[in-house]
Amino acid sequence: MASKPKSALDHERTRREQHHEADIVFIGAGVFGCAAAFSFANQGRSVILLERWLHEPDRIVGELLQPGGVAALKKLGLGNCLEGIDAIPCYGYHVLYRGDDVAIPYPTVSPEGNVVVTRGQKRDRRGPEGRAFHHGRFIMQLRKACHEHPNITVFETEVTDLVQKGGEVLGVKTRTTTDKEKNLKKEEAFFAPLTIVADGYASKFRQPLLNKTPIVKSKFYALELIDCDFPPQYYGHVCIGDASVVLLYQIGTRETRALIDVPLDCAAASPQNGGVRGYIQNVVLPALPKSVQPSVVKALADGKIPKSMPNSWLPPTKQTTTPGVLVLGDAHNMRHPLTGGGMTVAFNDVVVLSDLLSPEQIPNLSDHGAVASAMSTFHYRRKSLTSIINVLAQALYSLFAANDWQLRALQRGCFRYFQMGRTDEPVALMGGMMQRPLVLARHFFTVAFLAIWMNTVELCGGNVVLGAVMLPLAVVQAVMILWKACVVFLPVFGTELW
Repeated sequence: MASKPKSALDHERTRREQHHEADIVFIGAGVFGCAAAFSFANQGRSVILLERWLHEPDRIVGELLQPGGVAALKKLGLGNCLEGIDAIPCYGYHVLYRGDDVAIPYPTVSPEGNVVVTRGQKRDRRGPEGRAFHHGRFIMQLRKACHEHPNITVFETEVTDLVQKGGEVLGVKTRTTTDKEKNLKKEEAFFAPLTIVADGYASKFRQPLLNKTPIVKSKFYALELIDCDFPPQYYGHVCIGDASVVLLYQIGTRETRALIDVPLDCAAASPQNGGVRGYIQNVVLPALPKSVQPSVVKALADGKIPKSMPNSWLPPTKQTTTPGVLVLGDAHNMRHPLTGGGMTVAFNDVVVLSDLLSPEQIPNLSDHGAVASAMSTFHYRRKSLTSIINVLAQALYSLFAANDWQLRALQRGCFRYFQMGRTDEPVALMGGMMQRPLVLARHFFTVAFLAIWMNTVELCGGNVVLGAVMLPLAVVQAVMILWKACVVFLPVFGTELW
């Protein structure tokens, strides 16, 4: 932490508390806002952190932190926020596919941070470790760290608008509740040379500042399963059925989160078929392991519709248009939460951002030209990690939620690839431990050609005469499968990488 004399700290605290002035104002005390506020405060910046409600949030995503995210959190000095919240270790993924399964552990990592590719050899499970937890408990730990920091003042207030003059953002307007019983509110304003918008997936400032709208094709509906028996323990489980995708991971000693993906146009979840509950009971439940089904039935016994969150894709945007304001976190960039990479992206972004905007690089944040130049660098530097996690999330969801025969062929090829033990690099990429986007492209198209080979063998194998007759069809289908792989991967890869 950058140290300052007590008199200077007292002066800046007075400026924040009485005059509402600081070096940086943050809108949103969520994952990104808290981590970034803490990081900048550690550099000696004076920070104001604004949050509409400071009570413990009750969200159903943001509960799994990959090993790369854990490492970034520790680098930011916030590793202790994982303690005392009943956080559960996570050692990798366990994929169930139509009655078969395969465990995919995180690979070992050398002291230099290089992935040790073992090609399926037996390894010690005590390797890189992710953590899973109740989202609200983790957020409260992050907020506690910010409350206790001498360079941060936290206010519970609703941001209503930006303060602008001559095309430059000078701060924000807010509405603060002074008497809840009488519903009395006070209009206030907070000022800083830099305002950072981090108000989450439902950001009210994204559209006016970035002119972007997230793409939503499905929702996750959540159940909390109690004492759910689902080996192997300490893995994130992905259950792929004929018409369903379910993600399960332990978030407490007794609690397991079940996230059930429901496409927006899913006929099986229509009111005529019993809605979402009918979909879970009729489609999802039979596809789950027998050991899990009793916990799901018990969780559905209250008769309520499970909580839901939209699964959004929002490609990143360059930010060089409005001086004095940045849009970051989920307000800036989102991906499908299937792979649990969102918080890893957020903490990695904070590491990169706090380096580029540090006092050593930009002493005065009123230098909007220097900030714009730094954000241009940020846009590309972050991609070595975030493009991988974002592309993997979108591509794997397309495969796992396959709705045509080409995607189902790719789905089979992907699972077979996992069974072959070719998982060290892919899961290292997914876990935020390897930052090499071209390695991701190589593995994805290796899966595509494996899927083509499997489809060809299925069509032509077993009989020479029949094989010769079916070969032209196999060639046509090979082209169609490869084309589908390109359609799934290349647009997202190109958007994220450039």
